[in-house]
Amino acid sequence: MSEEFVVTPWEVRGRVDYSKLINQFGLQLLTDELLERLRKHTGDLHLMLRRRIFFAHRSLDWLLSEYEKGNMFYLYTGRGPSEHIHLGHLVPFILTKWLQEKFGAKLYVQITDDEKFLFKPLSYEQVRKYAYDNVLDIIALGFDPEKTRIFLDTEYAKTLYREAIKVAKKITYSTIRAAFGLGESSNIGQIFFTSMQAVPAILESVKQGRNVPCLIPLAVDQDPHFRVARDVLPKLGFYKPAIIHAKFLPSLTGEAKMSSSEAEAAIFTVDSPEDVKKKIWNAFTGGQPTIKEQREKGGNPEICSVYQYFYFLFEPDDRKVRELYFKCKQGEVVCGDCKAELANRVIAFLEEHQKKREEARDLVDKFMLRD
Repeated sequence: MSEEFVVTPWEVRGRVDYSKLINQFGLQLLTDELLERLRKHTGDLHLMLRRRIFFAHRSLDWLLSEYEKGNMFYLYTGRGPSEHIHLGHLVPFILTKWLQEKFGAKLYVQITDDEKFLFKPLSYEQVRKYAYDNVLDIIALGFDPEKTRIFLDTEYAKTLYREAIKVAKKITYSTIRAAFGLGESSNIGQIFFTSMQAVPAILESVKQGRNVPCLIPLAVDQDPHFRVARDVLPKLGFYKPAIIHAKFLPSLTGEAKMSSSEAEAAIFTVDSPEDVKKKIWNAFTGGQPTIKEQREKGGNPEICSVYQYFYFLFEPDDRKVRELYFKCKQGEVVCGDCKAELANRVIAFLEEHQKKREEARDLVDKFMLRD
């Protein structure tokens, strides 16, 4: 019997079975044929696509058909600012940046400060502080400042709310209860919130006065918001947004998703080299208890958080990542060596990212949308 798991926009628990999740959420598998169709337009495929880190979609085939007809799409993704950003949070943003570069697409980034205030035991002042801290990380990834606009829901509310109430009027409480598990004890802001998250999926259509296709790269836990949106938006005369879904970068403890609430289980973009070394050295691996046993029996990279970091982010060469997999299985590498190499790569990435993060402080106003 497989381990039970839970995936909602506010909780991910257990070891996620992505094949079961496809059936539960009603997603479509990202097939070789669809990726080859995408490759015809991009020239190559990002490692997150090649390795099926992005593994499922809704209407990506339709979106490519619209693009091939000359109907350009725009991108939308977002961030809920309840803590500093960790490496797992960067996964959708990294692919979004690649898509922007390949297609020259406009991008909206929604910072859901309202959501985190409504769902977390945080003051609005705390949420706002995290929101602008998170914006620095997003800008630091190198998005095109001419084609990227970032907004906090509370600062762009005049524009968003006007459209959100139109969405909300088409959604019943029973739909929200079924989609999100909210009940009579949920505050009314929580019940309304999904209407706000739907709006960026039509924002460019509203601005241009015509339907513009939208593509949303996201972590799969956010899909329930857009299941509701895709049902409602056609009733208002808009296209359904297309979506591509990412798996979760595992926690350093071996859990299915890296969590901000467990500081030692996640590597944050603001971590020091000493923090990184300590966290990776204590990480859960698929190795044997001793070097001797590792050499004799080999390890299990499928459950190893260190290997998953190489696979998701820190080994761009597909041949080398396969070699690492088989060397681990055959006992040719030991966990200490993998941890040391990963720590070096993460530290190098963070040193460069933190430098760009500081430079981003002078660029914030260039990116922000405010009413």
